Amino acid sequence: MTALTLAKSTVNLTNPVRTKVQGRPEASVLVLAVAAGVGVANVYYIQPILPLVRETFSASSETIGLAPALTQAGYAAGMLFLAPLGDLVDRRRLIIVKALLLVAALIVVARAPTMVTLLAASVAVGLLSSVGQDFVPVVAHIAPDARRGRIVGIVTTGLLTGILLSRTLSGFIADILDWRAVYWIAAASVALTAATVWRVLPSFPPTAKGGYGALLRSLATLIQKHPALRKAALTQGLLAVALGAFWSTLALMLAEPPYHLGAGVAGSFGFAGAAGALGASLFGYLADRTKPDFIIRLGCVLVALAFGGMILIPASVPTLVVGAVLFDLGVMAGLVSHQAIINGLDSTARSRLNGLLMTAAMVGVAAGAAIGGWAWSRHGWTGVCLVGAGAGVLALLRALLPQSS
Repeated sequence: MTALTLAKSTVNLTNPVRTKVQGRPEASVLVLAVAAGVGVANVYYIQPILPLVRETFSASSETIGLAPALTQAGYAAGMLFLAPLGDLVDRRRLIIVKALLLVAALIVVARAPTMVTLLAASVAVGLLSSVGQDFVPVVAHIAPDARRGRIVGIVTTGLLTGILLSRTLSGFIADILDWRAVYWIAAASVALTAATVWRVLPSFPPTAKGGYGALLRSLATLIQKHPALRKAALTQGLLAVALGAFWSTLALMLAEPPYHLGAGVAGSFGFAGAAGALGASLFGYLADRTKPDFIIRLGCVLVALAFGGMILIPASVPTLVVGAVLFDLGVMAGLVSHQAIINGLDSTARSRLNGLLMTAAMVGVAAGAAIGGWAWSRHGWTGVCLVGAGAGVLALLRALLPQSS
């Protein structure tokens, strides 16, 4: 019986119980980092193959731009409405069920006969790919307090590497086979991951009691109670706007003159972003030993400088590579530091706190994808870079303000 059927009007928090992962803890954390990356990667497979999908369905640029935007919107909805369930039900069971449903959604995308079907299934893929974020509260729960930032940073490295290398894998497979093969392989990868997690993870006792409605109502209480959460959510959401604008338009820009480059090259830019993501563990380590606010502000500066540089320096592949490394590094610095902050606010509500943070981030990515597509269609690459630079500056301004403002 699922906890969703319980009809209690309040959420009563219980004392958290720290649970050890089966087997060697260090190896298990790495397994969970990989699983997190495989789960979240499905949100981003569509980005480098947009020109191929557009050709299959004879869609316009604005219509095809809805695919990544709707996937991101679904992901944000998953973080808001599904991720909090980790406090109410056994996280192991939640992860397995979401992963299996994700496999089904990926198969629908792979077989989509029309653009409408693909768009509808893309929402489901985004919604269920929130399973990748379910591993963050898992490792925050099992990690010692003094090492929580570093261990969360390892899993965040897995998440971000999955996000960024998913584009490389997608473009490579699409060039060799076709874009539909990307989703067949993704479905098999998620199924394999679900089987692995089923063996590695123990059961986790819920930290909240009550019904689903009460759980969602508690989200408003958390937002009202924790000014640090409000500040983290808005700052990370602004940084994510830059992320969405860049990656949702890169493939379209590279397909145009003078580049005329295909999905494989567009996807290879994921390596550039992954280079920045490798710093997640380092930033988590620094967040344990210094003020996370400094790391967050540094990340905002990197995002603004990266896009400002791409405006001032003539567009070229090397310029784009350097820009991708810098701004992904900046976004990741903010994310790891914000996760370190919110995971220390309330040990009984980590799934909800992480869900709220990532909802804000994914709303930012979806907004960035939509705004970036609009800027690209009207002002070209300069317009996209202006969106990214502006988002970095606004995030910095918010990071500099006190929490209560």
